[in-house]
Amino acid sequence: MQEKAVEIQILTSLAQIDAQEWDACANPCGDARPTDPFTTHRFLIALEDSGSVGEGTGWQPHYLVARLDGKVIAVAPMYGKSHSQGEYIFDHNWAHGYEHAGGKYYPKLQIAVPFTPATGRRLLTRSGYEEMGQSALIQGAIQVAAENHLSSLHITFCTANEATAGVEMGLLRRTSQQFHWVNQDYQTFDGFLASLSSRKRKSIRKERARANDFGGEILCLTGDEILPEHWDAFWHFYQDTGARKWGTPYLTRAFFDIAHRDMRDDILLVLARRDGKYVAGALNFIGKSSLYGRYWGCVEDHPYLHFELCYYRAIDFAIDHKLATVEAGAQGEHKLSRGYLPVETHSLHWISDPGFRDAVAKSLEAERKAVEEDIEVLTAYGPFKKVNPDEHS
Repeated sequence: MQEKAVEIQILTSLAQIDAQEWDACANPCGDARPTDPFTTHRFLIALEDSGSVGEGTGWQPHYLVARLDGKVIAVAPMYGKSHSQGEYIFDHNWAHGYEHAGGKYYPKLQIAVPFTPATGRRLLTRSGYEEMGQSALIQGAIQVAAENHLSSLHITFCTANEATAGVEMGLLRRTSQQFHWVNQDYQTFDGFLASLSSRKRKSIRKERARANDFGGEILCLTGDEILPEHWDAFWHFYQDTGARKWGTPYLTRAFFDIAHRDMRDDILLVLARRDGKYVAGALNFIGKSSLYGRYWGCVEDHPYLHFELCYYRAIDFAIDHKLATVEAGAQGEHKLSRGYLPVETHSLHWISDPGFRDAVAKSLEAERKAVEEDIEVLTAYGPFKKVNPDEHS
């Protein structure tokens, strides 16, 4: 009996697929709070409807949809890229080398959540169709890249399981690192501090005391507690940080209005207010088991306020809501001393040119070893108490 073929479709807008069909793959367990808020229909279409992706942004939607007998079994957020901004897995050297050799690196294809360096499923499959769906999406994306003579396909911040599946299908695997806080069933922030060395514990207490002595109050808001005035304030913070980091902020003002309308229950907004004026803020998204720190900004500088709003209040929230981890975004070894340990992140890559592919493969092998060693060294320098093996013998 001949096996039925999976049909691959490309959509130029998420408005072309029913939200329930997409979310049956993005959130296959059907939980009220999805594991990963960033791959939900409501988050991705907010990027689109707000003009944060689309015409003129360098992120042109080409969403992949896999159907079996007309039923959607898998989807993927895929974009045509004319640059490498907003990805956080840097391939600028690849682009330079490819073009130096006479090739055209852009446009390329990217399966990713724009502007979001948070690990999660990128090959989104309906429950029971994991292997078939992943295979169909990868093959479909490679076919699109090859038929359009594109240089490459990239799947960034995917899960370890997806990375393994991709390697088995011939993709190149790349590893990098981030810093995450892990909840060891702490009941209070003091319980977390008790797991640290005495010196680090004292240092964090001093930082928190100094930060909270900035002369104002700190508000932790979610759901209906978040008001339009809070977004007005945060937009100023985000613009300032975006202008300094990227030249132009990635997200438009309209994105925050849409997020407030459709996603405020998925958001934790931490704001500092002094003399009736909001002076700093941090935006987090709430997943089923993780809190994802995304953006920070300020209009006044106060010692350690950044650490308080971005890291310590996030830990407080995670402990109070029994969340397993806090992912505080890309880079930042300064997070290490504050209880955030290095973890490995993954991406997958397909490169059309065989010679360039072989060169990249060799460099990635060396890079993986370096990342592994770096994680081992940094973990050893972490702030947690060192366990004496003799105590457990």
